[in-house]
Amino acid sequence: MEETVEDPPTSAVLLDHCHFSQVIFNSVEKFYVPGGDITCYYTLTQHFIPRRKDWIGIFRVGWKTTREYYTFMWVTLPVDLNSKSPKQQEVQFKAYYLPKDDEYYQFCYVDQDGVVRGASIPFQFCPENEEDILVVTTQGEVEEIEQHNEELCRENKQLKDSCVSLQKQNADMQARLQKKQEELETLKSINKKLEQTMKEQKDCWETELLQLKEQNQKMSSENEKMGVRVDQLQAQLSTQEKEIEKLVQGVQDKAEQLEDLKKENGQLFLSLTEQREHRKELERTVEEMKQKETTAAKKEQELTDQNFDLSKRLSENKIIYNVLQKEKERMEEENGLLKMENSTLLSYMGLNYDSLPYQAPASNQGGARPNPGLVYGNPYSGIQESPAPSLGFPGGAVVESLPANAGDTGLCPGPGGSHMPQSGWAREPWPLRLRVRSLCSATGEATTVRGPRTAKK
Repeated sequence: MEETVEDPPTSAVLLDHCHFSQVIFNSVEKFYVPGGDITCYYTLTQHFIPRRKDWIGIFRVGWKTTREYYTFMWVTLPVDLNSKSPKQQEVQFKAYYLPKDDEYYQFCYVDQDGVVRGASIPFQFCPENEEDILVVTTQGEVEEIEQHNEELCRENKQLKDSCVSLQKQNADMQARLQKKQEELETLKSINKKLEQTMKEQKDCWETELLQLKEQNQKMSSENEKMGVRVDQLQAQLSTQEKEIEKLVQGVQDKAEQLEDLKKENGQLFLSLTEQREHRKELERTVEEMKQKETTAAKKEQELTDQNFDLSKRLSENKIIYNVLQKEKERMEEENGLLKMENSTLLSYMGLNYDSLPYQAPASNQGGARPNPGLVYGNPYSGIQESPAPSLGFPGGAVVESLPANAGDTGLCPGPGGSHMPQSGWAREPWPLRLRVRSLCSATGEATTVRGPRTAKK
């Protein structure tokens, strides 16, 4: 591993706060020969976990802080960091970076927090003292030594040549290092400018953040005001809904009063002569309906399509049915009065009930109460019930045909007919539903008319 320009992490921690027993240095010599690389062997204990920025430095004996290193090398992380056994590691220091004096030095392992985790015994950088060495050799050994010296001289010459080459490479490396340092200085200046720009941008962001907070406060106050306004509008809406309910109730009351007035108006149109005309018109309508019986099958499909719409109106029909039931009861009471009046009229005209051309049916299949005593019998007895099943109408009764001139009587409009009554007892538009109610008053039955069909309930 080569030394980089980046400085190692250091601290001002004193020796008392260091843990020298977590990293143990092995095979440390008492002195090292200058000019050669040295290898530092060390062991990481199982209680210590190395990190990427840990480093080993050479310190002069007597150092106080980790900032006093002479040189350093980054450590290599073990392959298996999770192993609990001690891990043997090594790092090599190049001769170029080693001290040149003969002071005492020692290896120190420093972690990325700048704390010393281990220290070696002291050592020196000095050559061997040849004066204290006594060599005893024989002639053969001398010859071998001379031959070995010659080889060493040749190797020394080669080494000198290599040294010249290495010095040249070193000069090149120094130039490259100088260039890298200049680039580093440029990068530092750029980094400083970027930091200044970031600081200005941060100030700008803080200003914008304050503005956004103020806007948020304004929006919060506006939201509160809007909430109060919404509550007020909801209260006004509730008041208006109550007023609308009162108006609807008033409209319903007016509608009921209008119905009562129409009923009273219908009672004025009930006269004997008009009943005869109604009977004749209904007979003609029945004959026409019989002729149209052949086309009823074709219209059955159309009625099937209308069944979906009729099912929607079923709820409305039920309400009308209840109203008609009450109307039926009332009309039955009035029918009793009419019976008495008919008897008086018969006596006046010198006729009896048995001499009338029509007699009321003996049986009541629809479940309705017979209506004896009507003048000229029941004018609606000509209405026949179809054997076909009803399409969603309660009671199952369906009027199959009507007189051709029903539109002229104001009862039920035939083909090309109109809802405008033409008789003397109706001179203004009379809704179909009220005309049906008028007819039901005479027969004692409740009938609802929807489209081309009439269903008895």
